[in-house]
Amino acid sequence: MRRYSKQREAVLKALRKSTTHPSAEEIYFEVKKEIPNISLGTVYRNLSLLKNEDEIMGFFPFSDSEHFDKSSEPHQHFCCEKCGKIFDVNVNTDLTDKSVEEILDCKIKSSKILFYGLCSECK
Repeated sequence: MRRYSKQREAVLKALRKSTTHPSAEEIYFEVKKEIPNISLGTVYRNLSLLKNEDEIMGFFPFSDSEHFDKSSEPHQHFCCEKCGKIFDVNVNTDLTDKSVEEILDCKIKSSKILFYGLCSECK
């Protein structure tokens, strides 16, 4: 059982109330409102811990910085190449981790599917 951490709870709370897929820096600025002396390093460490415990998901949509999702359940994301908006997509696909494991004779730990293009506002 892990120890309670006020900082970790604040990071998770900020992510859960977000309606976007924020970067660590965006989460940091939100948590700083509640814990003014928190460091960016503390936010990164807690996001890493939460990710390793499968409480949240992290992914790199545009190669510049990692973004986070409050849900660790398997689902896809759409990333707008113009405005940078990222949102959840739930589409049926025949490509599942299990089917890929069978094809490649391997064991998949996780998978992420990212769609790129222009959102409805930018197209």
